[in-house]
Amino acid sequence: MTIKGNKGEWSEIYALYKILGDKSLHPGNEKIEQIQQVVYPVVSVLRMESDGLFEYSIDQDIVIISSNQVELLRIPVSEFAQQAQNLFTIIKASQNSFAIPEIEEFMAKVHCKALKADSSTKTDITIVVHDEKTNQTPVLGFSIKSQLGSPSTLLNAGRTTNFKYRVSPGILPYVKDINAIATRSKIKDRISKITEHNGTLKFICTEKTVFSNNLILIDSALPQILAEIVYMFFSSNLSRVSDLVQAVEESNPLNYDVSSNHPFYSYKIKKLLTDAALGMMPAKVWTGNYDATGGFLIVKEDGDVLCYHIYNRNEFEDYLFANTKLETASSSKHHFGTVYQDGDQLFMSLNLQIRFIK
Repeated sequence: MTIKGNKGEWSEIYALYKILGDKSLHPGNEKIEQIQQVVYPVVSVLRMESDGLFEYSIDQDIVIISSNQVELLRIPVSEFAQQAQNLFTIIKASQNSFAIPEIEEFMAKVHCKALKADSSTKTDITIVVHDEKTNQTPVLGFSIKSQLGSPSTLLNAGRTTNFKYRVSPGILPYVKDINAIATRSKIKDRISKITEHNGTLKFICTEKTVFSNNLILIDSALPQILAEIVYMFFSSNLSRVSDLVQAVEESNPLNYDVSSNHPFYSYKIKKLLTDAALGMMPAKVWTGNYDATGGFLIVKEDGDVLCYHIYNRNEFEDYLFANTKLETASSSKHHFGTVYQDGDQLFMSLNLQIRFIK
């Protein structure tokens, strides 16, 4: 059966081959550049397939592929390096969903049954590295993110991620005209029109209490901070998380004591991004227990593979903070962006969706 996949899906196989071919893993900084002074020699790579767990163990320049501790095959590391280069060239030149028969043949040889590893968590690949500083061999789980395809979301939109605002009653005579605005940037334009009529939006609550409680579990101030960030996104030209947080820090809507330059807002948003990356989903109760995954592997446009892991928490948080943005999801699908009346009060919901920047 022919295997077909998009650039992001084929990137999982590329990452496997590339890491085995390099025999090492390089951490990255917030600019998605290698941290030159740090390298982790790879001891083995673990990948869950439909027929069991397979270990790719590096031993004297030979990769041993084993299942249930049974040695199945020995292949020179150089063959994985060559396959990685071939696969990268094909991925870069392809579009949409595509098959690669010659790569599929090698996949079968090394017991890769599918493009995406079989897993019920966010972990796509597990890597055992040797940390020369501590002389330990931590087992690190990763979700693979590729710059070769479309950027993925960090926090998916839904009615769960809607923030409810009370609209000042003075705009009641203009509600019909405001809701009739149907420009490409209609929600921003509707908010602009509300402001023109001296109207204001005041955050009330999230539409769903599960999401609110998840945020409060991470930090009690997060619902209010995120509401400010979401409003800033829909009422300005800012979209990068770092830029939005800087703007909110300058306005300091929660009136924190910033006389000593404590990074209240960025610190709390980094915690949110980390929890969202490692398991928190808006519609499910979040307990703070991370999935087996502990970070991301980034397949860069130039073919390099960089790692970001909770094992190096500061670099991981800085990467998320510097490489995410807010974007506008479907307002009709998620029911936001329209002024509506409930009793004698007016309300408007705005939606949060966070996506990686390519």
